[in-house]
Amino acid sequence: MNFKDKQAIYLQIAGYVLEQILLGEIPIGSKMPSIRDLAVQIEVNPNTVQRTYDFLQQKEIISTKRGIGYFVNDDAREKIIEFKKEQFISDELPNVFRSLHLLDIDFDELKKRYLTYIENNF
Repeated sequence: MNFKDKQAIYLQIAGYVLEQILLGEIPIGSKMPSIRDLAVQIEVNPNTVQRTYDFLQQKEIISTKRGIGYFVNDDAREKIIEFKKEQFISDELPNVFRSLHLLDIDFDELKKRYLTYIENNF
């Protein structure tokens, strides 16, 4: 992973894990990689991955089964979408709106470009 300076590393790892769940790379109900395995895979300290898993548990996206490991909760997809949507609306959307206004981009043009993007990428 390439980490950015503006956000805590454990939150960047959480974002990566959330995306992997949404993409189905980590299936709902499946066992999460162990803390040690994920730390080795993304080349960070295991304590950082532990903070990530603690954060994901607080958001009720994963849970632990004592002695077995961490698992993706059955309703994780809904929780992730809810969390990511709120994060997008509060953190990114104001900047998008500002740019749309400053560049005089109307919603019809935006919709057309959005639909083209979806068609070409999904």
